[in-house]
Amino acid sequence: MVRRRVGVLERLLHDGDQAVVVRVAQPAPETVLFGARAPTRSAAAYGIRRMRFALGVDEDLRPFVRAFARDPLIGRSLRARPWLRAWRQAEPFETLAWAICEQLIESERAAAIERRLVAALGRRGPGWDGVAGELRAPPTAAVLAGTAPALLQSFDLAAARALAMVRVAREVAHGRVDLHSAEHEHGWRRLRAIPGIGPWTVEKLALHGQGRHDQVPAGDLALLKLVGRLLSGGDPHARADEQQVRAFFVPYGEWAGMAATHLLAGAA
Repeated sequence: MVRRRVGVLERLLHDGDQAVVVRVAQPAPETVLFGARAPTRSAAAYGIRRMRFALGVDEDLRPFVRAFARDPLIGRSLRARPWLRAWRQAEPFETLAWAICEQLIESERAAAIERRLVAALGRRGPGWDGVAGELRAPPTAAVLAGTAPALLQSFDLAAARALAMVRVAREVAHGRVDLHSAEHEHGWRRLRAIPGIGPWTVEKLALHGQGRHDQVPAGDLALLKLVGRLLSGGDPHARADEQQVRAFFVPYGEWAGMAATHLLAGAA
């Protein structure tokens, strides 16, 4: 779905039914270049806008760095990596769909499921040089809304998650949940009403698909382990619960998700 060659990122996106190929390069520390090829100027602009979001180039993190550069937990990471951002996908539905795939299973197994979904149900398009089939995009909400859960199960997605995936896709495809709306909480409430969609899935969507730095995916195993170890005074076998993880990052306020990102980076 994303290709990198000689320092240039290339990604296939869609504005409705219009394919958009976006390329991104950073020729200098303070310069990032975006280019797009699409049937219309508006589609090209959409593709660039979504890739700007994915890469976080328009965000000013200086208030965060100034506030917490001397923090005993994340200050060292902030001083070493002031450029670090929480990773994002270009489209929020992609984040949501992948979060469902990743519920309570190993990352390698989840990635294999996601590859099968893209191969079987995603869209193909030409790369920047016009070669057909070079790039792929994940399946749309409309496609997944019309997919039988049994087919998703054949990709190794658990039965309950396959059903949740279809139900979520229908909410998005029919316009009942607008993932691009600025009123995120309204969409989150509707999603949480779907069986199989819990806080972790919505928090993943918020941080990695909608740019909400105040949200922490508290059910992440890495955070449960790391916060548990910190709260216990260093016990490597300790595990926090989700409420403890959320409480741990309350002091960081609107930057809680970024603080979690730096805490994990520093631990690594």
